[in-house]
Amino acid sequence: MQEPQAAENTMPLMEHLIELKNRLTVAVAALFVAFLGCYYFANEIYGFLVHPLAAILSELGGNRRMIYTALHEAFFTQIKVSFFAALFLAFPVIATQFWKFLAPGLYKNEKAALAPYLVLSPILFALGGALVYYFIMPLAWKFFLSFETLGTDGTLPIQLEAKVNEYLALVMKLIFAFGISFQLPLVLTLLARIGVATSRGLAAKRKYAVVVTFIAAAVMTPPDIISQVGLAIPILFLYEISIISVRSVEKKRGDIEDEEDDDEFEETDFNMT
Repeated sequence: MQEPQAAENTMPLMEHLIELKNRLTVAVAALFVAFLGCYYFANEIYGFLVHPLAAILSELGGNRRMIYTALHEAFFTQIKVSFFAALFLAFPVIATQFWKFLAPGLYKNEKAALAPYLVLSPILFALGGALVYYFIMPLAWKFFLSFETLGTDGTLPIQLEAKVNEYLALVMKLIFAFGISFQLPLVLTLLARIGVATSRGLAAKRKYAVVVTFIAAAVMTPPDIISQVGLAIPILFLYEISIISVRSVEKKRGDIEDEEDDDEFEETDFNMT
């Protein structure tokens, strides 16, 4: 059997540290430049995040607003918005620098196996964020706003006055929860490549995956049934896609054919005896 081709470059420890410092410098510089640009458009970015709530409030009518109760709250909210947006924009540069640092120490087959995941990961994260922004948040906000009540004689109305930092924290929690959850097929496929997971094992544990999925959705989302089910159902769908992806990896390696041959051999041996 031919051994895998060795890594292209070998460097002493000091050169590795210098290379790491240079890659980190480029990544941090890209993040800083993206942050400055995002801070300039912080109000527009925050307006984009607020749009699902603003659209529903405009339908309800009245003089609706968002508030902040600490002097520094609005400023630090803009900082957080700019930083989160800068992470999205700078991620291609950060991932590229990570790849350039890691690639020289990998074999060619390892490069071919890892490279697609660096491309698919942000795509799946963006799909998860788009799902929560365009579908889950409008439904969840309508659910929360349904608890508003009109004032009557002797009672006061209950009306939402959302705080800017609390709204941002909730939105980012949802976006990251869905974005990270959409990485499930990549994680399970990588585990299959290193021999930790199998398609048969994943299929056999499907009923446990359903329970764990709903528990994770309850922890990662606000305490409402819409966002919890809205996260759990896509995760279960991605789990089924993961089984298919793992099975394709096993077919490429010949694991499934070998297992089938072993089963046929055992059946033949049993019949002969």
